[in-house]
Amino acid sequence: MAGYRCIDGVVRVDIHNMYAPDAKKYLERLLKTVGSEVREIEVIHGFHGGTVLQHLVRVEVRSKRILRRGIGLNPGVTVYYLK
Repeated sequence: MAGYRCIDGVVRVDIHNMYAPDAKKYLERLLKTVGSEVREIEVIHGFHGGTVLQHLVRVEVRSKRILRRGIGLNPGVTVYYLK
């Protein structure tokens, strides 16, 4: 897995073109490896091409690091707020 870039405690990842099983593995691995400086992970999953990735990010991905999930005005983005 490539490294991540943290800016002001926020990591942005784009999983638009990933298959659901690959995206799930990627996000679960990311949640295990991000440092304590990361407070939020903004996941760009899109929604115009379907809601499979949106559902995956909002319901299926689980981690003890996730304090809560945030859904903003853009339905193609979900934010994980971390412990």
